[in-house]
Amino acid sequence: MKSNAYIQAIYLATSAGEPMQSVSYAKVNAGLGIEGDRYALGTGAYSAVQPIKIRHISLIASSGIETANDWLIAGDEPTFDGAETRRNIVLKDITAEELNALVGKSFQLGSLQLLGTELCTPCERPAQLLSRPSFMEAFERRGGIRAEILNSGTLAIGDQLFLENGKWHD
Repeated sequence: MKSNAYIQAIYLATSAGEPMQSVSYAKVNAGLGIEGDRYALGTGAYSAVQPIKIRHISLIASSGIETANDWLIAGDEPTFDGAETRRNIVLKDITAEELNALVGKSFQLGSLQLLGTELCTPCERPAQLLSRPSFMEAFERRGGIRAEILNSGTLAIGDQLFLENGKWHD
């Protein structure tokens, strides 16, 4: 079943700490990640962290970014745009809660089959790279998810999210 959610933006960085670059499409390899991205290349800040985690692709809801930014603005603090969250995919027309519910579930994004593996618990990395405090607090429960890539293909802006069982919650 198709949801209303779709890819609003795609970002990648070639190595740890490099600014995320916006692209309109990306080649994606099963079991590895986005071609040219730091985690597919093994050059991400957390690539060698034990235990090894699946970091093929990360997704975040644009509504979660907006809510976090509202919280930051209320505290007179600088906001974060999609690239600055350091997530690969920004999804439009999905809530942070709906995205979080995909952990442990199979879903399709464009032509790719994905398995939600875990929540992206906000870390200090984006705050440190940009010298902006409060990322962790603002993005709590809104930091997105990581997913395992089950087949190779291409992702493009506008690709839609399809739910395997047609429901957000089992």
